[in-house]
Amino acid sequence: MRLRITQVRSSIGRRYDQLATLRALGIRRMQHTVEHNDTPQIRGMVRKLRHLLKVEEIT
Repeated sequence: MRLRITQVRSSIGRRYDQLATLRALGIRRMQHTVEHNDTPQIRGMVRKLRHLLKVEEIT
């Protein structure tokens, strides 16, 4: 299973660790979408940024 992750809210004014997590996911700007395998590490990053992201499961 894979996850489609899209940034839907701005990262301006966010803490450094949240910005670093966005960069680690490969998200560079608003409305940018990336796909990752569904792993516990990716789920943890998504949980940390759940207020900024939209996540869809792809089968």
